[in-house]
Amino acid sequence: MNPPRLLICCGEPSGDLYGGELLRCLRPRLNGLEAFGLGGDHLLAEQVALLGHVRDLAMVGIVEVLRHLGKLRRVFNAVLAEVDRRRPDLAVLVDYPSFNLRLARALKRRGVPVVYYVSPQIWAWKGWRIREIRRNVAHMLVIFPFEEAIYERAGVPVTFVGHPLVDLVRPAPDRAAFLRSAGLDPSRPVIAVLPGSRPTEVRHNLPALAGGLVLLAERRPDLQFLLAVAPSLEPDVFRGELGTLPVALLAGQTHAVLGAATVALVASGTATVEAALVGTPMVVVYRVSPLSYTLGRRMVRVPHVAMANLIAGREVVRELIQADFTRETVAREALALLEDPARLARVREELAQVRDRLGAPGASGRAAEVVFKYLLRSEHKNLDTAGGYM
Repeated sequence: MNPPRLLICCGEPSGDLYGGELLRCLRPRLNGLEAFGLGGDHLLAEQVALLGHVRDLAMVGIVEVLRHLGKLRRVFNAVLAEVDRRRPDLAVLVDYPSFNLRLARALKRRGVPVVYYVSPQIWAWKGWRIREIRRNVAHMLVIFPFEEAIYERAGVPVTFVGHPLVDLVRPAPDRAAFLRSAGLDPSRPVIAVLPGSRPTEVRHNLPALAGGLVLLAERRPDLQFLLAVAPSLEPDVFRGELGTLPVALLAGQTHAVLGAATVALVASGTATVEAALVGTPMVVVYRVSPLSYTLGRRMVRVPHVAMANLIAGREVVRELIQADFTRETVAREALALLEDPARLARVREELAQVRDRLGAPGASGRAAEVVFKYLLRSEHKNLDTAGGYM
């Protein structure tokens, strides 16, 4: 009997992390599982044969995606060619909707069932995608509590598994020791800077952030600055914009940086969820190219972009988006938090409520359970299992 075979595809660092955790929970229960697809270092660590790496796939903005359509089309065709050769029993598609929803359609035509992990943000924009999902996705695994009802109403099989970061976000146990190791003074306030995990994000976000840090340093000489470098980026990406600013760059220590911060300046995305889980008051920033913003804003249907605000249903943290995102507004909003202890405490309390709504620990295991059950429905009715979900 052939071993079970799984296609898993993600195109961003966060999807690589979540997919890697899912496979880590799944492998002990399936002997000989073969996996191939698109991902990054986390999937590589789980023995996935990669056809493309997230560092070459992650991009933001409509215009940016259009510029790389040729490359994306070649990757798409390579995945389908490997699907036709290997004939997977199941596909797990993680986020990355513009690519993965099209892939789901092609997989449906080939008779490969699809479990989709991390819902496209149909509640924010492109709500018409729900029809495509209903046609081509066998099961949707959602990580935010309000998403489950959306799919239930649409007749899509759905499971709210909770957010995988609930298990993964762990700040340094000793804040003072961590700051000293970074060359900083634990008795002075710290501003964390998280400008994004993709080069295009950094190019758009870092200039205004760096300008804001200059103003903050002038106003508050006691401040210290820590910049969290995403694993997918090289520190050299930041040095030109930061110049002689006294900013400590730390790679691969995002949670420790957030846990040590008094206030964080965070690019909208996964890092805002990480900051919420740590309980760090933040200012959320974001900028894309003017054309991407003009095209995209017409389709957005929600009043907030920060997940903490969407989950809370109100503005818990301040958002500075596109034209509102300037060096002056960055400095002003950070100072408004730093110089108002009561506001800082209130934001921390509200973030704790957001954290409670993200589900109990064990999201990756619950997601793996659904995937396991779908694999059991495949042609491998007598899968060689190692215990667990049965």
